[in-house]
Amino acid sequence: MMNTSGYLVDQGYPLFIGEFGIDQSGANVNGNRYISCFLGVAAELDLDWALWTLAGSYYLRDGVVGLNEYYGAMDYNWCGARNSSFIQRISALQSPFRGPGLSEAKPHKVIFHPLTGLCITRKLLRKSLVRPLQLGPCTDAYPWSYSPQKTLVVKGTRFCLQTDASGTSVKLGIFCTGSNSKWETISDSKMHLSAKLRDGKSICLDVASDNTIITNGCKCISKDNTCDPSSQWFKLVDSTRSSTRVERSLLPYLTGMGLVPNHLVG
Repeated sequence: MMNTSGYLVDQGYPLFIGEFGIDQSGANVNGNRYISCFLGVAAELDLDWALWTLAGSYYLRDGVVGLNEYYGAMDYNWCGARNSSFIQRISALQSPFRGPGLSEAKPHKVIFHPLTGLCITRKLLRKSLVRPLQLGPCTDAYPWSYSPQKTLVVKGTRFCLQTDASGTSVKLGIFCTGSNSKWETISDSKMHLSAKLRDGKSICLDVASDNTIITNGCKCISKDNTCDPSSQWFKLVDSTRSSTRVERSLLPYLTGMGLVPNHLVG
């Protein structure tokens, strides 16, 4: 994508992506994989776009009466969404991440997951201080900063993203100098976020079935076209959208520990 059209953005030219889409029946494996790549790039570059297509069916097309449009956002009867999960995936991109003219908050990053169209966030439990990081609406995304030391820190706090073991939930911690706190973008896609455990093993961010953020061994690093890496694809997206995900009831606790200032990003 960058070689054929995305390079225009780097040169200061506007770029509009028109009539992109996929077979929303899910039957096209290559299309399913491509759209994850496309959504990652579209989020990163904050592109304007138009989806092909709204129509769920046609009275007459190509000589066929009542032709079903599998690329259509509407179902055959035009009564609902053909594929609600696909609508969720593109919903995060329906509003710009940073503009032009959008300055609700100071510049920060959100961690976007193209396969689901969600971002990394966290919510409270009634009987516990916090529960693990998980995917949620990008409007609720944590604001992150990505340091030259490759640490991901919740903006306005001292909490950084950490992992302790493969197959377990990631966490936020305050001791951020270890290899388990340094996240590099690897592979040709630059969408795997990888860290090293204390034993030197490389692992990548992944998503569990309940949308909890975990780590696993990195998938599809070698050139195997039968492998699907999309659950492990994440994009660090620059944003100036307002972010208020650090829960209000956490603020007294964090401020008292000196882990967050009296004001948050934005």
